[in-house]
Amino acid sequence: MKIISILLILLTISPIFAQKKVLRWAADAESGAPFVFQDPRLPSKLIGFEVDIINAIAEELGYDETKFVQNSWDGLIPGLEREDYDVAINGLEITPDRAQVVNFSEPYFITYEVLAVRSSEENVTDLPDLIGRKAGTLKSSLAERILRDVDGIIVKTYESEANSYADMRVNRIDAVLIDQPVALYYASWNPDIKLLDKKFGEVIYGIAAKKDRKDLIKEINGAISKLATTGKLREIYDKWNIWNDDMARHFNDYSKTKIDAIGFKNFIKFQEREVTWGEKFERYLVSLPDLGAGALTTLYLSILSMVLAVSFGLFLALSRVYGPRPLSFISTTYIEVVRGTPLLIQLYLIYYGLPQIGINISPLIAGILGLGLNYAAYEAENYRAGLFSVPRGQLEAAISLGMTKFQALRYIIVPQAIRLVIPPVTNDFISLLKDSSLVSVITMVELTKEYSRLASTYYDHIGLGILVAVIYLLLGLPFVKLSKYVEKRFSLKKKKK
Repeated sequence: MKIISILLILLTISPIFAQKKVLRWAADAESGAPFVFQDPRLPSKLIGFEVDIINAIAEELGYDETKFVQNSWDGLIPGLEREDYDVAINGLEITPDRAQVVNFSEPYFITYEVLAVRSSEENVTDLPDLIGRKAGTLKSSLAERILRDVDGIIVKTYESEANSYADMRVNRIDAVLIDQPVALYYASWNPDIKLLDKKFGEVIYGIAAKKDRKDLIKEINGAISKLATTGKLREIYDKWNIWNDDMARHFNDYSKTKIDAIGFKNFIKFQEREVTWGEKFERYLVSLPDLGAGALTTLYLSILSMVLAVSFGLFLALSRVYGPRPLSFISTTYIEVVRGTPLLIQLYLIYYGLPQIGINISPLIAGILGLGLNYAAYEAENYRAGLFSVPRGQLEAAISLGMTKFQALRYIIVPQAIRLVIPPVTNDFISLLKDSSLVSVITMVELTKEYSRLASTYYDHIGLGILVAVIYLLLGLPFVKLSKYVEKRFSLKKKKK
């Protein structure tokens, strides 16, 4: 009986430990409304019509939950190649060049490009009128290609659509060409901006998956068809007020809207109303948990990267100064190449390049390696300066007293050199702390990326910027104090001797 009871208990609790079926999807939450963006009332929550679509597809296919992965918009397809997630959905246009790299689902949304200008502008009615003038759009988008096809237009690209309209309002650019849903949410309600009636191009969005995931794409196509048949898909588009004639033709649905555009109305209501100082302060408080999580990621990443940089940098310096000629040459070459190339390129090579030769590492490890190996080259030069500051005679004296070269370096030369380089090493750590923001291009969300996402949600770059600057200051201050304390301790020891 006991055995039977135990078996019954195990059968009862086994579903709790069963592995959940999770659909991992990626987007850039900084892209903005109505695609994927942070809820202004609760920044930790993502909303948007693509959020609703992927959740509906996951439910239709029997997934237990969905998992969001943040990535930069132009890194979404490379991330699929790395298998960081299953699908990418973020206004990805189905184009021939992209279709060669990934598999696309059937279109889930069809729209067009809209040209926006300042309300006072009377001389721009078409793209040729922008020749010799500046026009903005989203980076790597169809709109960018359309603009570049017109010789003479000065094209400026943006990571976030909202920033393009902000630049136009302050006269940094003369026009914005961007997808109609974006224009609807960020420009249609603004009295300072007017949208031209002409339609440019045809924009077709698809859900992207890795080339060998044809089975997944087939399932997604079936889910999209089912959601269209049941009317669930139409409800999502009506909720966000983005149903159009192209969509009606594509899904053969010419019925009238049945539900209120609550998503669109809430967004516009949020944009149009005046925000009091009390409400701004409340926003900052609500944002603190997200900023705190980003700060912890930044600190964790920076400390581990600096440990690698300091240790490997010491090895490089010793190899260059005291190592045999071949090792010295390799160290010198490494230092010069790493210092002479951008950190961002190095991160791309580590994160996206290594998987192409069979080395697949996590975003955290890639970030640590990228930052650590880059700063190791700079630390090596700091150590080299410290090593040369120690009189050469001390090494010779130690060897003449019977010490090996290794012992002389370990007990006499290196300790003195380290004491001398503590200030520049501390400065480099502060720089690394700030440069850690670059890891946002490899799917990591740290402090600067969190600030960027929140600023694009609230349009408050000043208040949030000051808050984030204070956080960075607080993160770096303890290490500055620690550096001064260590310097003081070394100085006291030296005086005692």
